[in-house]
Amino acid sequence: MRQRRDSVLLYMSTMWVFLSLVSAFALATSDALTKRTLGKQNEYLVAWCRLLFALPILAPFALFMPIPPLDVAFYSAFALALPLEVLSVILYVKALRLSPLSLTLPFLSLTPLFVIGVSYVVLGEEVSFRGLIGILFLAAGSYVLNLHELRGGLFEPVKAIVREKGSLLMILVALIYSVTSSLGKKAILHSSPLFFGATYVFSLALFLTPIALWNARHHVRQFAEQRSYRELMAPGIFYAIMVASHMIAISAANVAYMISLKRTSVLIGVAYGHLIFRERHIRERLAGAIIMLAGFALVVSAP
Repeated sequence: MRQRRDSVLLYMSTMWVFLSLVSAFALATSDALTKRTLGKQNEYLVAWCRLLFALPILAPFALFMPIPPLDVAFYSAFALALPLEVLSVILYVKALRLSPLSLTLPFLSLTPLFVIGVSYVVLGEEVSFRGLIGILFLAAGSYVLNLHELRGGLFEPVKAIVREKGSLLMILVALIYSVTSSLGKKAILHSSPLFFGATYVFSLALFLTPIALWNARHHVRQFAEQRSYRELMAPGIFYAIMVASHMIAISAANVAYMISLKRTSVLIGVAYGHLIFRERHIRERLAGAIIMLAGFALVVSAP
């Protein structure tokens, strides 16, 4: 009996690692497939369809899982996070359209930096030494992403970030994530990871529907007649795989460790940028992404 219990514990302790990596791969793949469609499709329809085509896969989680006890804290966190998440979805897709993957995705690693900043300003919480080192890594990685600009001057790599609209939008997405991640964590604590993940994506798709259809009203007929939506099925499927594997992994692991492992999606995304879109300066961008990922891991694991 004890041997069987130990086997189960070992299985659980390794399964979350596998699921976290699956989530990372699925997210990066969904992003790459999404970017490939953005050259010829309306970005609002792309953002909406990515969620819409995820729903059939997530439906069993929503329909057959037990509904946990829900309280005011769950509903308030859910309601506050939802409009912010809709905004982040739109900005995310805009960033993918405007700029290379290798210059946008690494900035998602800035989310914990904003969390630390808000905690310091609002709560007066001090930054630990490990957290400080992580912040320095994040800053250094951001600089390295545009290292080829150094020949124009010491501050040119920083100016390059400001000039790249997609990078700025992704930094804003990271800022929004610093808020929604806290609200999402609260909602999960007052429900369950799988329940929250499934219902949240359903609500997000529903909430985004009128916004997408209104902003893409001049493209909807052509989109339907040419059956352009078929190109968006694959991004939606991979997005659903990301959500499902994320929620199962996070329910069985330390949140900081799981999120750090999932952020390897940044490295996969940079690799996709080179392999699929032939993006330039890939070595420095990969180096910058690795440094930022290390900084992310230091910050989220800091005491």
